[in-house]
Amino acid sequence: MSFAWHEIRDHLMQSSTNLNFQRSFDAVRREQAALAAFRDPAALLDGLHRTPGDQGQKNVILSALVGAVQGDGPASDCALTVLLLALWPGLDAIRHRSIWRRLGTADEVASDVLARTTEAVRGLDLGRVNWIAATVLRNVERDMIRVRQRDQARESLASDIDPDDVPADQAGRQPAVEDAHLQDDLRKLIGDDALLVIRVAIEGFSQAEVAVELGLTEAAGRKRYQRAMRRLRDALEEIP
Repeated sequence: MSFAWHEIRDHLMQSSTNLNFQRSFDAVRREQAALAAFRDPAALLDGLHRTPGDQGQKNVILSALVGAVQGDGPASDCALTVLLLALWPGLDAIRHRSIWRRLGTADEVASDVLARTTEAVRGLDLGRVNWIAATVLRNVERDMIRVRQRDQARESLASDIDPDDVPADQAGRQPAVEDAHLQDDLRKLIGDDALLVIRVAIEGFSQAEVAVELGLTEAAGRKRYQRAMRRLRDALEEIP
């Protein structure tokens, strides 16, 4: 049985209001000092979604939730539900873009978004991540796009090319390796803003989203992207 996207959110919201969930949330609050000020999940979500507030402090809250998710028992499941609801606006945007990109049916996309988000959160290295929401959302969308691209490539090869004709040096190459080569090549041309250009021009993220990921203001991210693209155009014009 499939559920509409909004029904999944409604189910998560409803489950977050029962007594057992509140008890689990209280346990999370006791373990995570950053959550102590929020008496219930609704207050926490209001603090994240409706209050302008300090983005750095909101990031601390999200980090505390991730830490709780990576624990054990009912408190972990409780924290995951709250974190999914906290990230819901971003997940909803990914869902819309994924359907537009024809990455699957509406039900397939919804299931993939939630499954990949759960996996990304449970495996997140808090010691290496600066901005929780931007990192999780970026990784989920990037992985969904890459899987679709690999599937399309396999389908094309299977239908058009004899396996014996595939060059051996291409058979073992991994997307991560190719991404690293691309970033290195771009860095030689435009400097430290290579990652910014890749995120926006190739992976399809907005300049505002990438600015958050890199710890920049939206205005600074926009200016750096425009400057980097000018340098790239100039560099390409100099290539004979």
